[in-house]
Amino acid sequence: MNKSSDTIRRICVYCGSRPGSNPDYMAAGKAFGTAIAKAGFGLVYGGGTKGIMGAVAEGVLENDGHVVGIIPEFLVDMEATRHQLEKLDELIITPNMHVRKHKMFERADAFVALPGGIGTLEEIVEIMTWAQLGRHDKPMVYANIDGFWDPMMQLIDHMRGQGFVHTENQVKPMLIDTIAEILPAITAHWAERENHKGEQGIIERL
Repeated sequence: MNKSSDTIRRICVYCGSRPGSNPDYMAAGKAFGTAIAKAGFGLVYGGGTKGIMGAVAEGVLENDGHVVGIIPEFLVDMEATRHQLEKLDELIITPNMHVRKHKMFERADAFVALPGGIGTLEEIVEIMTWAQLGRHDKPMVYANIDGFWDPMMQLIDHMRGQGFVHTENQVKPMLIDTIAEILPAITAHWAERENHKGEQGIIERL
């Protein structure tokens, strides 16, 4: 794995392939896709055309944004419809989940978890694990739509309190309640990260 580049280009979104029981989740997916495109970023996501995944991609595509979908062959007919996949700017079909997740990581400069199920949880937790192990320093966001991720934050706090979150400075996902705040927070986090790297470079040269 490589450290992130010096420019934000693509946002990776993890989210449910189902709409969920709260209509706010689908609305948030569409709104975030729209925000990504209007900010000039591209989307990297799991390739689904259904549920919240489909809403995010739709929001990007309807606003002339660039979408990279990465999906394992065995999930194509489960999470997508093939004719809708043709609308994506780039479609990568992988042999398995492991390859899918690694390619999503490589193509993205920040990670955002919208509401979703076990798969969404597993993906963002793996990204946090890689950060804890020092494999990347890319921004990580939990989009806390209607408090969806509050139980997750409680669990992380519990693990931290019990001494199981080490290198804590590297595991700092942002919890953000509204779609409008996510991209500004990522941009600010990125700028702070770049400034820190610049300061470290000066210190090393001295």
